[in-house]
Amino acid sequence: MADARKYTVGLVQMRMGADPEANFASAVERIDEAARRGANIVCLPELFRTQYFCQCEELALFDLSEQIPGPSTARLAEVARKARVAIVASLFERRAPGLYHNTAVTLNAEGAIAGVYRKMHIPDDPLYHEKYYFAPGDLGFQAVDTAFGRVGALVCWDQWYPEAARLTALQGAEALFYPTAIGWHPAEKEAFGAAQYDAWQTVQRSHAIANGVYVAAINRVGVEHGDVLGNRAAGQGIEFWGGSFLADPFGRVIAQASHDTEEILLGEVDLKLIEETRRNWPFLRDRRIDAYGGITSRYLDQVNAWPADGDPKWALSS
Repeated sequence: MADARKYTVGLVQMRMGADPEANFASAVERIDEAARRGANIVCLPELFRTQYFCQCEELALFDLSEQIPGPSTARLAEVARKARVAIVASLFERRAPGLYHNTAVTLNAEGAIAGVYRKMHIPDDPLYHEKYYFAPGDLGFQAVDTAFGRVGALVCWDQWYPEAARLTALQGAEALFYPTAIGWHPAEKEAFGAAQYDAWQTVQRSHAIANGVYVAAINRVGVEHGDVLGNRAAGQGIEFWGGSFLADPFGRVIAQASHDTEEILLGEVDLKLIEETRRNWPFLRDRRIDAYGGITSRYLDQVNAWPADGDPKWALSS
């Protein structure tokens, strides 16, 4: 018999200012509001405590980091206990002197830490200098249990990798949460903006379809120049494109935010719909796990070298 459980997720799309304490207070207000409106699990945007500081490389910005468990997890735990919600929050983790991670913490409704995920894929693009600040995650992909359901947290750049979604879903995650900080370079927006957002949403909807799970993407809004600790990155900054959304296991967008407004999205996770979708589209059943060994290679160079006997040992028929 299909699992009939349902629970509500709340996605907090917010704007970040130069004061980390004000940002934290704003996030707490929105968690409380989402809980009052019926949310059971609430997710905040990536690195919600500050403006997106990775727009430049500055040693002093490492001072924004903190240990996990630490001050932020303690404060969020109190919020979770009072509001009776689970929380997914992205933090700048100081693991050891000189070793830092971009880390998503899942707290259960009792305030205990249910899971810690360190961002696995670290970008290095113009205005996204994350390799300067963050070491790649080493805890692997994971799904964790809350009082409401089993969920997985991934972070921003992880959104583009089907392997990350698959390995998290294979551990029983019913919903994938992607706390995010992504936006347009102002000079590129007119030419490429619509296509960039469409690609971002499309690849995540494909994770929902391919794995038969719910996918939640939680972004920030506003133009930022990395204003924090008296620092400001040069240039035009980043216009964060918002557009947070929740997709169901069929890939349908069931809740979506605007590109420029602070919002709290609510959406229902229905375990029966996951079951029904997977019965009709049994992608997990039909996977050829015997044929995927090459996925652990960086690139299969031998694909262009057909052997003389016409029998490539690496190519298995379906």
